[in-house]
Amino acid sequence: MDLQDQLKNLFPDHVSSEEPAEETNEPTLWLQDDPLICKYEKRKGKATTIIEGYTGADSDFKQLAKEIKQLLSVGGSFKNDQIIIQGDYRDRIMKFLQEKGFKTKRVGG
Repeated sequence: MDLQDQLKNLFPDHVSSEEPAEETNEPTLWLQDDPLICKYEKRKGKATTIIEGYTGADSDFKQLAKEIKQLLSVGGSFKNDQIIIQGDYRDRIMKFLQEKGFKTKRVGG
């Protein structure tokens, strides 16, 4: 018998009005004052989107890279304090970053 069943046995007339609080496993990222730079480049003839300018911890930036790659369902990497995404997704990435609370700046093209 779990705790809820025991409480129901002790207080049969009580109506529970509280809903259990949902916990989110989403870690909080450090938000900075300077904007993240979102630029477009062609590397070896292929379009790439590069995000740079994050001044927080590398682990936070890697987590952000993972979330962006999952959102867009594309490949990419994290190298030299830059997130490199395969393809031109500047608009969608900038919208996602702004929803997270980051300031963004569009560069190139």
